[in-house]
Amino acid sequence: MKNRIFGLVMASVLTVSAFCGCGASMTASDSDQKGGSAPENAANAAAYSIVCTTFPQYDWIRNIIGGDSDKFQLTMLLDQGMDLHSYQPTAEDIAKIADADMFVYVGGESDGWVDSALKEATNKDMKVVNMLDALGTAVKEEEVVPGMQAEEEEEGPEYDEHVWLSLKNAVALTNVLADNIQALDPDNKSDYMENAGKYVDELNDLDGRYELTVSKGKRQAILFGDRFPFRYMADDYGLTYYAAFVGCSAESEASFETITFLAQKVDELKLPVILTIEGADHSIAESIKKTTDSKNQEILTMNSMQSVTAKTVADGETYLNVMEDNLNVLSQALN
Repeated sequence: MKNRIFGLVMASVLTVSAFCGCGASMTASDSDQKGGSAPENAANAAAYSIVCTTFPQYDWIRNIIGGDSDKFQLTMLLDQGMDLHSYQPTAEDIAKIADADMFVYVGGESDGWVDSALKEATNKDMKVVNMLDALGTAVKEEEVVPGMQAEEEEEGPEYDEHVWLSLKNAVALTNVLADNIQALDPDNKSDYMENAGKYVDELNDLDGRYELTVSKGKRQAILFGDRFPFRYMADDYGLTYYAAFVGCSAESEASFETITFLAQKVDELKLPVILTIEGADHSIAESIKKTTDSKNQEILTMNSMQSVTAKTVADGETYLNVMEDNLNVLSQALN
């Protein structure tokens, strides 16, 4: 289905690219880190165009380019709150990618459209960063743990795309992105190295606080009445986890057996919190709570950064802020 839709999009690229400018996707010139507007011609004056699919990459790059942001037109394609797994590029999006100096994407199954889009590239010197490829052996296959509702068998391994939810991965990817940006603009290499170094220090500091929080926790297990995109985080700190579905699942209704298993696990481990990811529907978590003996658990949300919008970025949302909030929620779940 995705390939058929993509074919229709590609058929209209040549027509639309003749007329589209900056388009509807968010650019760094639409909103600076404090949410203020930049002059209308700022994007046109930029020397380099960088296109990112998702928010974490976009925010890491904002921190790397820092005070040199006027030299870059930085675009985030998924800026309307659309989930990575259901995103399909518009003709406008593909036109932006085709002309970019640098393109950054996650690289999992959800990005199956990218290879065809890159064939349309007009900039043959474009730097392309596939985050899964950049992380190499740190990338994990999706894992079905006890109680988790299994999906239909896939041909071959399916890799967990949510690599940005590991602060350790964030450090590695920030360094990869910084190397590519330095290659684009070598005259300002020292600035980008310094900015990346400071940002990596902040990431490492937060990583250390996660490790301390988990080590002091009364529990070492978490349970999600939802999809589970936090596998990388759980593995980083040695946490046991239970969930209704794997992170990339398209399922929205849990079976009676899944609800019952997870409720029994909440009782067995005396978990005070049932976790969910961002979104309005927390019905599975509510059903688990109602099936437990005590029925007094809190239902709290951890943010997987899959529904970020241009507005939330303009209002000041950052990768570090979200991960700080997630740490606070995790602390409650473990204590």
